[in-house]
Amino acid sequence: MKLALRYAALLAILAISIGPFLWQFATSLKGPTEDVFLPDFIPNDPTFGNYAAVADVVPVWTFALNSLGVASVNVVTNCLGAAMAGYALARLKFRGRRFAGVIFASSILVPFEAILISLFLVMRGLGLTDTLTAVVLPGAIAALNVLLLRNAFLALPAEVEEAAVIDGANAWQRFTRLALPSVKGTLVVVALFSFMFSWDDFLWPLVVLSDQEKYTLTIGLAYLQGTFVQNQRLVAAGTIIAVLPLILLFLLLQKHFFRGVGEGAIKG
Repeated sequence: MKLALRYAALLAILAISIGPFLWQFATSLKGPTEDVFLPDFIPNDPTFGNYAAVADVVPVWTFALNSLGVASVNVVTNCLGAAMAGYALARLKFRGRRFAGVIFASSILVPFEAILISLFLVMRGLGLTDTLTAVVLPGAIAALNVLLLRNAFLALPAEVEEAAVIDGANAWQRFTRLALPSVKGTLVVVALFSFMFSWDDFLWPLVVLSDQEKYTLTIGLAYLQGTFVQNQRLVAAGTIIAVLPLILLFLLLQKHFFRGVGEGAIKG
């Protein structure tokens, strides 16, 4: 009886979690004569014409390339920058290290909306408004990623690093040859988080961009929804186009992701 209740609870959670997505996917395949408001997951007349129609209405592939460029740069800058910052906080001794860690931890608690205007004024002062560079910079090195990698580096045995110091390795050599290979799983987690947050970001690109050619995919899809609110098939197709890369990326890296979550877990 208990086992049956557990499976029933798991099925209920599964239905709540992926049910809306499956409904959206089914809607994206429905023909013009089918009712999009009925929760049927198998269209009677499935068609991929809605996806082609999205590309005809808005330059969705241009938007997707813009999002891919922003997300890719953020992945590189976070993996490199957060790794260096995390290693410094975990393994190097310098004055103010503890205070720097507190600053990184505290910055996570500050909502992005609280610094939105300040960020925009900084970008305007630098002459970067309406550029993809301005979209990249605020998320180039995320505090959460720094803390994840800091905790992963703390798990490295001190004896191993001491042996490297005795062998004459400097800080950079210890970082690149010893520390980085030991946190590959956490780097995958950082890469996934960075890609996901950049790909899904809506508010900041909306504020800083005005040229439609530079729009990211989330802004382009918002335009699609506002223009074709009566045609939910196109809106659903655009949504699937936006979500599919994230699903594929997670499926490819899920093994390393779950291992990395354990590496970078915050230890008491």
